[in-house]
Amino acid sequence: MGYARACSVALVGVESVVVEVQADLEPGVAAFTLVGLPDKSLIESRDRVRAAVVNSGAEWPQKKLTVGLSPASVPKSGSGFDLAVACAVLGAAERLDPAAIADVVMIGELGLDGRVRPVRGVLPAVLAAAEAGYQQVVVPEQTAGEAALVPGVSVLGVRSLRQLIAILCDEPVPDEPVDDRGRPDAMLAGLMVPGTGLGAGLASPQGEGHTPDLADVAGQPRPRKALEVAAAGGHHLLFSGPPGAGKTMLAERLSAVLPPLTRQESLEVTAVHSVAGILPPGEPLVSRAPYCAPHHSATMQSLVGGGNGMPRPGAVSLAHRGILFLDEAPEFSGKALDALRQPLESGHVVVARAAGVVRLPARFLMVLAANPCPCGRHSLTGAGCECPPSVVRRYQARLSGPLLDRVDLRVEVEPVDRADLLEQGGRGESTAVVAARVREARTRAAERLAGTPWTTNSEVPGHELRTRLLAAPGALAAAERDLERGILTARGLDRVLRVAWTVADLRGAPRPEDRDIAVALELRTGIQRGAPMEMGAL
Repeated sequence: MGYARACSVALVGVESVVVEVQADLEPGVAAFTLVGLPDKSLIESRDRVRAAVVNSGAEWPQKKLTVGLSPASVPKSGSGFDLAVACAVLGAAERLDPAAIADVVMIGELGLDGRVRPVRGVLPAVLAAAEAGYQQVVVPEQTAGEAALVPGVSVLGVRSLRQLIAILCDEPVPDEPVDDRGRPDAMLAGLMVPGTGLGAGLASPQGEGHTPDLADVAGQPRPRKALEVAAAGGHHLLFSGPPGAGKTMLAERLSAVLPPLTRQESLEVTAVHSVAGILPPGEPLVSRAPYCAPHHSATMQSLVGGGNGMPRPGAVSLAHRGILFLDEAPEFSGKALDALRQPLESGHVVVARAAGVVRLPARFLMVLAANPCPCGRHSLTGAGCECPPSVVRRYQARLSGPLLDRVDLRVEVEPVDRADLLEQGGRGESTAVVAARVREARTRAAERLAGTPWTTNSEVPGHELRTRLLAAPGALAAAERDLERGILTARGLDRVLRVAWTVADLRGAPRPEDRDIAVALELRTGIQRGAPMEMGAL
């Protein structure tokens, strides 16, 4: 009787569980039994592993073989267990030393010819292995760079099973031919999920090779300033106005204004995108804020996560630490929009399904773009809007009050006049100039919030704003009057304070004054208060 074990990792959402792969050989009729709650793709690994072992020059044991995946109570899916199953079987058959593979985590899919194919979710899998105390990891060669992002773990990238057998047995490592005929690498196909689309990926909103610049936007000083405030403090933003005014154009330029991701944020984003299958090959670490723009026909499951079986990350998780842009927001279903309330407050989403409960990260900056009515001409003088008042009210009511209460900045985007469109008034500030001010403001906020779990003003709880991070004396008088009149809710007052701190950071002021509160109130309520909003005034 022979016994051996290796280790692999099971993905549960974007979290991972280390799984012990045990192989047991007993005398009897040759059979291969796989137990431990495997799904269909994992059950099929029996045939893949057998063919890969034989085609790699090793002998398949002609005995009763039982492979157990422990803990057996955790559902397991995917083809990433193939490499660990093959090594456990070879260890039980004494082709490999069982002690050499007992504490090695192995992740990878096997082809019938023995090649090791990459799989999704390598980074969160290696992170889970490191947290569990494992120090050696074997992954496909194509994902070795992604696995090497985890400190304290020795990563071995292999191209085939025969290479791994030779390394473990201290034998000469065979060379594997590389397909250099100019075709796309078929081995990378397992890393990308078909149908994810550019809107959920890391490509520029305008396409590859093009970086949108704020200087391309004609006029619009108030929306531009709101965009800068949103980027500096991480505040949610609503653009409303007629078609063609530049709402989408402004939103597409927000990602370039945001500062680069920190190391911890990059690891979080990379882990989510690796699990979702949208991590670009050759880019093991995401350094830019992601930009996700789902179509208005998106379902609630595609926005917050879900699907058949174990829930998968949705658009709010793909936009983690980045931007979620909902163009034509009133056209989204009310059920889908209201599902955004909880992640907007907590920074994560909990998806409960029959297969399990998954907690997915979802700390994003939401940008909404909406027309005033179905035809879009309601706010234009003499434009001939034919929408009845009841239709206009129903259309605007699709954005519910509780959802809008979580939006810090609400800005009306006016049509561009001829002078601005023909640049007779000069071009506005470029993205580089605005991004520099945003970085300085975020640095001031980070220094002020050092030693706390928060990094941006939008994350600070209202209690802290009212007790420890106080505004200048008398600065809140206007906000308090709006609260008494019912213009602001208690949550709205806290959000006004957060925006005021961001405005003060952009000015370089030590704390918000009455002018900062006036700017924050004007950006939230839309009521003109004489606050200086021209370019560079903050």
